[in-house]
Amino acid sequence: MTPDNSLEPTLRNLALACVADIVLPAEGTPEEPEAQRLRAVMERFGRAAEIADAMSEIRLNPHEDDRRIVGIAEEFHLTGPELLAVALCAGVDDSLWTGRLVAWAQRGLAGSRPVMGLLARAFAVLVADEKLSACTLAEGAAFGAGLLVFTAETEPLAERAVSVPLPVARALAGHEMPWPGRIVMPMDTFALAPSLREQARHFMRLLRAAIPPVLIVRAPSQDDARMAVLELMEDFYDEPWDPVFLGPDAPLSGLELWMRLTRHFPVFVVNPAPGETKMVPWIPYHKGPVLVIAGPDGGVVAGWRDEIEWRLPMPAPEERESLWRRVLPEDDAAELSRTHRQGAARIAQVSRLAKLRAALDERAALTLEDVRSVSRSGEGTGLGALAQLMTGDVADDAFIRTPDLRAQLGSLLSRCRLRDGLADELGPSARARYSPGVRALFTGPSGTGKTLAAGWLATELGLPLYRVDLAAISSKYIGETERNLSQLLAAAEHSAVVLLFDEADSLFGKRTDIRDSTDRFANAQTNYLLQRIETFDGIAVLTSNSRAHFDAAFARRLDAVVEFPTPGHAERRAIWFSHLGDVLEGEELTLLAEHSDLVGGQIRNVVFAAAVEARSRGAKLSLLPVLRAIVAEYRKSGRTAPCQLTQPLE
Repeated sequence: MTPDNSLEPTLRNLALACVADIVLPAEGTPEEPEAQRLRAVMERFGRAAEIADAMSEIRLNPHEDDRRIVGIAEEFHLTGPELLAVALCAGVDDSLWTGRLVAWAQRGLAGSRPVMGLLARAFAVLVADEKLSACTLAEGAAFGAGLLVFTAETEPLAERAVSVPLPVARALAGHEMPWPGRIVMPMDTFALAPSLREQARHFMRLLRAAIPPVLIVRAPSQDDARMAVLELMEDFYDEPWDPVFLGPDAPLSGLELWMRLTRHFPVFVVNPAPGETKMVPWIPYHKGPVLVIAGPDGGVVAGWRDEIEWRLPMPAPEERESLWRRVLPEDDAAELSRTHRQGAARIAQVSRLAKLRAALDERAALTLEDVRSVSRSGEGTGLGALAQLMTGDVADDAFIRTPDLRAQLGSLLSRCRLRDGLADELGPSARARYSPGVRALFTGPSGTGKTLAAGWLATELGLPLYRVDLAAISSKYIGETERNLSQLLAAAEHSAVVLLFDEADSLFGKRTDIRDSTDRFANAQTNYLLQRIETFDGIAVLTSNSRAHFDAAFARRLDAVVEFPTPGHAERRAIWFSHLGDVLEGEELTLLAEHSDLVGGQIRNVVFAAAVEARSRGAKLSLLPVLRAIVAEYRKSGRTAPCQLTQPLE
């Protein structure tokens, strides 16, 4: 880059010579330092009328500082005045002297950025009839492409200050400055499933069309979509180009110039809510590919080009196995591919987190237990804002159930384990629209073990259990509940978790007769929830005290409805023993089971209340504290404890 006070034959100095010709006083007048500097420039390069010849020479053999500007001028067919205006406006940001000279030339106008009137008057000599107005400049290609912009639009046109967008100015100077409004996304790379790489090559061929379509890449995970975009564009350009991920607030004026100078291609990141449509903005002068990363819901429309969608499928079990083999032995990889239905991004994330855990234990080799531990912990799922992680395993012997309930839950567990490829060997009707998601409804009185069963299911599958925070999801604003649920289900599909909707009838309840607009919106919300849960690709467990609370159309969308009965004598005795162990004698356990009709949740309350009383007295837990706790538990529910249990207390 030329020094600040250099008199090299650059476009900036030619522009200053033109400015000097119209603002310098007659020779012999005492001059300020700025005037002296401008006169030196004019004496070096001539008066404005002589600049045209120098311009032709610079276009043919540009100075090193001007090569990028001249290249842009040829590509966008900039006129001579526009070329000098760009050089002068960019020079203000790059050179202190240039700013001081422009400020001196515009005495009476605040600021050191050139105004339209100065530019039009100074560079009019480059136009054949020397008629150049501020309007002519404003209507030219430099403003149309965003190479020149107004700093404010409140002043009259002739007095409006002009600048080159700072990222573009820095790019013209050979430096890369991030584009404002971009979304910072992780740039780590990971292996994609082979089928996705083949699909990427197919879509790349479509993007090589003379007018390429807008490609909308849809996936529950932005990381999967990002990696698909990188794979897609890796060989698109002859030289490496990087994506610039653009959010809704990113300015578009000058973006095409910045991308060409810094070798970037545009990727818009949108997240339309269900029933919402997002428009893909038009980038002025951009003729290359435009890509969009979007979630599974909502609409994305360009309007100014055709759109095509690429919905990223979940990798098949054999492809997941090949991804796990990068970090685990073959047998372990095969097991995880069957039990953990995860995309490539989640597999890479779990692998990284598992390696960190192994490193903390000073182990170089990764084990299957490391991966399972990370998966069960729910680390990196991003579900914490809308759901609560239910920690702690539920062992099989800690979950007491009747033989019939055991059989139903065993069948549900098998359905969850075998859901991948379940329809592959069946008929065409079974394969049509098959979804590997599993939706189960647990119904029964409170305290009968519905939530415990969900924990047992997640433990057996080796997946984390998240209880949905209905207060965080539900919103009084129209469309917000659907948006929150869409984000939740997309994150759950990406991370392979078990979702628990406790008291689910508050979300999935019956539709009502329409009496006002509130009923209409409530029914529309229920309709969306029923449709979205049907296409959910993961495992969802819903609980309710009664099946009658649900809409009749909801039943066919469920893969299993499991009734949790009130425990009988044998189950109550097993529950008491499971909580108390060998604390009480067999006859005492039989007494409790025969004469109390408490359910599992109430029995748990009783045991902990009795343990607190015994420990506060410094005594061992015995029958009497348990009986007193039973009486209190009956009182909580507004009932009287059986006399067989109160007599020992008298």
